[in-house]
Amino acid sequence: MTPFKIPVAPRSIQKDSPIKFLLDSEAIDCLAHNIGLVHSGFDAQSFKELALTNIAPLSFMDRSAHIAAALKATLPAKFSDATEILINTLTPPNVHTERLGLSVFFYLPHTRFIAEYGRDAQHNGGEDPFEVAMRAQYELTRRFTAEFSIRPFLMHDFERTLNQLTLWLNDPDPHVRRLCTEGCRPRLPWGARIPQLIADPRPTLPILEALKNDPSLYVRRSVANHLGDIAKDHPALAFELCERWLTNADKELKWVIRHAVRHPAKQGNATAMALRKAAGGK
Repeated sequence: MTPFKIPVAPRSIQKDSPIKFLLDSEAIDCLAHNIGLVHSGFDAQSFKELALTNIAPLSFMDRSAHIAAALKATLPAKFSDATEILINTLTPPNVHTERLGLSVFFYLPHTRFIAEYGRDAQHNGGEDPFEVAMRAQYELTRRFTAEFSIRPFLMHDFERTLNQLTLWLNDPDPHVRRLCTEGCRPRLPWGARIPQLIADPRPTLPILEALKNDPSLYVRRSVANHLGDIAKDHPALAFELCERWLTNADKELKWVIRHAVRHPAKQGNATAMALRKAAGGK
């Protein structure tokens, strides 16, 4: 049994409990406890004071950044050293891909720490932190998701980050394969948009091609949503890809196509409606 703690959380967002309260005193206490188990020099009290100070009015995403800043102030100054400590506090990877509940959001500050401090050598004693950051992304996406934290790396170092995602395409873990497509969605909800991919989404098409027949619905749903993002800015490109995929498509791939064009179809786009019908939809 793991000695590490994560907060108790509901399976879904509750009407009377805003999601920001997932990152409150209990989460901060758990994080301090976990770090203390692997890093004897950790000043848990200072961390908790910094993390809790002025947190009350902050939004969910702002709380994650606030807690990440408290981690930066109390963990070792070198990014690679601090990141190794955080990796050593992680609970076992998620076996399932559905119904994980909200407890996994405990790791949002961890991913924010990687995104904020893993892109600049100044936080890593002058050494390039990229490989360390990517290892952390890999481990965190298996417990939560790195779809938000990978995006600053795409905007900062596009070619190298996209190449890393490509290297993960055949990973046995569906959480990792999903990151390959979800992380580079041009218009990810809650995530920063990637202007380069909004302007030209073609660099991610090989990822969609590689994962369109993935054995996991979790991954295929991400492919469909990614293609749906492309359809908002480049409908002709998205429709052309769907038409090509329709050739010899099985029922799972037909679902991907229907899901990808559902929004333009609802808006009355004739091509999207025809694609949905050809893929077995209405």
